[in-house]
Amino acid sequence: MADDTVKQGALFDDAPGDEEIVTVSAQCVLRTRQGRRVVVVAGVPSLYYSAGDRMAEAHAIVSLVGQGWASQEEAARAFGVTTRTVRRMVVRFDEGGLAALGRRGGYPPGRPRLPASRVRMIERLKGRGVSNRRIAARLGVTEKAVRKVLRRLGWKETAPEQGLLALEGGADPNVSALPAPAAPDASGTQAPAAAQVPAVPVLPADPNVSAPAHEPLPVTTGRDPADRSFDRVCAAMGLLDDAAPLFREGRRVAGAGVLLAIPAILETGVLDCAREVYGSIGPAFFGLRTSVVALALFALLRIKRPEALKERSPEDLGRILGLDRAPEVKTLRRKLARLASMERASAFGRALALRRVARHGEAMGFLYTDGHVRVYHGKHTIPKAHVARMKMPAPGTTDYWMNDQRGEPLFVVTAKANAHLTAMLLPLLDEVRALVGERRVTIVFDRGGWSPKLFQRIVAAGFDILTYRKGWKGRVPKRLFKEHTARIDGKDVAYTLADQGIRLLKGKLRLRQVTRLTQSGHQTPVVTSRRDLAAAEVAFRMFERWRQENFFKYLREEYALDALLEHAVEPDDALRDVPNPRWNQIDSEIRKARAEVMKLSAHLGLDALANPEQLRRTMRGFKIAHAGQTRAVCEAMERLVKLERARAKVPNRVPVKDIVQGDVVRLRAERQLLGNLFKMAAYQAECDLVRRIAPFYRRAEDEGRTLVQAALASAADIGVTAGELRITLAPLSSPHRCRAVAALCEELNKTAVRFPGSELVLRFAVSPPPPPAIR
Repeated sequence: MADDTVKQGALFDDAPGDEEIVTVSAQCVLRTRQGRRVVVVAGVPSLYYSAGDRMAEAHAIVSLVGQGWASQEEAARAFGVTTRTVRRMVVRFDEGGLAALGRRGGYPPGRPRLPASRVRMIERLKGRGVSNRRIAARLGVTEKAVRKVLRRLGWKETAPEQGLLALEGGADPNVSALPAPAAPDASGTQAPAAAQVPAVPVLPADPNVSAPAHEPLPVTTGRDPADRSFDRVCAAMGLLDDAAPLFREGRRVAGAGVLLAIPAILETGVLDCAREVYGSIGPAFFGLRTSVVALALFALLRIKRPEALKERSPEDLGRILGLDRAPEVKTLRRKLARLASMERASAFGRALALRRVARHGEAMGFLYTDGHVRVYHGKHTIPKAHVARMKMPAPGTTDYWMNDQRGEPLFVVTAKANAHLTAMLLPLLDEVRALVGERRVTIVFDRGGWSPKLFQRIVAAGFDILTYRKGWKGRVPKRLFKEHTARIDGKDVAYTLADQGIRLLKGKLRLRQVTRLTQSGHQTPVVTSRRDLAAAEVAFRMFERWRQENFFKYLREEYALDALLEHAVEPDDALRDVPNPRWNQIDSEIRKARAEVMKLSAHLGLDALANPEQLRRTMRGFKIAHAGQTRAVCEAMERLVKLERARAKVPNRVPVKDIVQGDVVRLRAERQLLGNLFKMAAYQAECDLVRRIAPFYRRAEDEGRTLVQAALASAADIGVTAGELRITLAPLSSPHRCRAVAALCEELNKTAVRFPGSELVLRFAVSPPPPPAIR
């Protein structure tokens, strides 16, 4: 007995190692470690076999079912087979004993296979979205045969479109049912797990309600919105890809007004594009859908970085998402890291831009581009860039944004090694052409992109340019200026302009210059290739470039655009050429030496001019009298010549590895780009809400965005009915603001949008303001 005890203890030792524990039933547990499996019944090890022994595993399943330790459904779920397979095992064991459980590998002999051409056709039709039933009818085979072929090909079926697990009418063969927690019945005994889940019929779809196409609805057996512990267990066991939203009613839920932005968020396509590009982030309670919705809503709630979640209640934020708790700091950072590890942020941004162009193509005629530098204060040596707002160079990364003619972002690209705008314009235009097609587009940028040679290439590529003229010192005669008035985009504008043609590159490039004259007499020249536009519109479109500057300022203050989501670095191109510091140092000394020569020469010239002829009638006498000054000028000139010769021997640019101590690195851009894209989608949703509320608010031009912010940040009552999620916002500060938001709610109710991942249609309203106090 002692020896047996020692051996059994060694079998279940606590030595470190990967171990998988699967609960078969309330009495049975299946433990797997290092390729060995042990079935423990009531705390006693009953069966022991190798993980690859199919006959022994079949015997374990038959023994558990035959002795009543587990039901067929529980055994099938735990061992990863179907209940039909379990029934076959039981029949085979009853008829032929243990030997009948053995089965040769490979395809069963004598059974015909589908031709390879049909297999390829099944895969092709399934890729087009054709259902299994239609494929089977077309090929003349059974639906089961189609499912087996797809399973063999590794095709993963999506979850059915339902909110809760429906058990009436049989289970869908494409859906693996989740285990339900067992509860004691009236007699105190433990009932089978499958019998404990009440049948929840799926609500019929309303034909008047629009739902996102191909949105898989998650499955859950939970009934208590405040306790999602069982769903978390299922996610930990790999049986749940995303938590289904279950809302609970409540009054004055903090921040629930942000749900007003759900229709606008779905219009941006951020959820559909994320599902299309990333697919899934694996089994998790906070899956892809929940993470994307949470990131967008948190940005609109001005939770500017994941660390700011420490200041918010996870329970309150969870009620907004339909969960018991919202993801916290480490969880949200892990989700971003998981998405960044796939390295698909560029494809994600391109998909969002395509969706934006399809919905707002009328705003793509004029596109504004500029770079924004995110300053880095870490310990690594990374490339520097000139920060205009700081008026100095600093280490950081440069993001180039492309905004439409309303100033709203279209896409963002991170430049390598802080490339200048002149180096980034052509790659940006290639991206624009892929998005907008062959329509006519005018690119508007500031003086940082001034390059006549580059203008030639841009015009040859089919684009028009609009920019300020750089380095021009001339002045247009006042007689050429005229008053120009126009109404553009609903605004009355008036400018004093001079319109004339100019030639650059020795006459090879002909452009148009529109110069504005201000009341102070200052002239601002604007250069464009558009000759079909009125002079007033040329000036208006150029000066509207400040919309993009305001966009950068707004995102820095409201969305923490400069916050670093990733401090890690990655190797950079060590052969990339950079300015040689030694050359710059010698060049600086040359400038000082040249200034010294000019200074000494000027003093000597003044003395020569003031020389009295009666004292020194000849130049020889003057030189003798000023020998010290002459010697200083000659020495300064010799020093200047030596420095120029030394500079000629030093290369102007050298590989970066020659001047950087240690490894050549750069900041990882993937996670930062993801953060920019989610902030961009949140800002687009906010802009859409401002446009929707503009017809109902007289001061929308000045206060529309402030009003939308107040509505999103307000508390709201949450009500849940059979098929609706009712959000009633708290009254705002004044009756006219309440009326404007109420009109916005009516507009949003017409869209009849469902909350992502559920069948609940969103309905919005505003509580009436309290009666005015009697004074």
